[in-house]
Amino acid sequence: MVVIRLSRGGAKKRPFFNLVVTDSRNRRDGRFIERIGFFNPMASGAEESVRIAQDRLTYWQGVGAQLSPTAARLVEQAGKKAAA
Repeated sequence: MVVIRLSRGGAKKRPFFNLVVTDSRNRRDGRFIERIGFFNPMASGAEESVRIAQDRLTYWQGVGAQLSPTAARLVEQAGKKAAA
């Protein structure tokens, strides 16, 4: 099954996550099909904390990709920011 989930990057104590489309059997930080955004939990001030390519997200959901619970929360959060 194809899933949309977070892949961890960054340094120790400085996490950075890429929002990736991957096969559910692959490792968390392993091979992925496409990178469609990022999440920076350490962003402060005017820094961008979440960016998602909505067109690619819509495409992958249209062909059956499932969002992980955390990815779904971030997509909802980004949608609210874009609407405001």
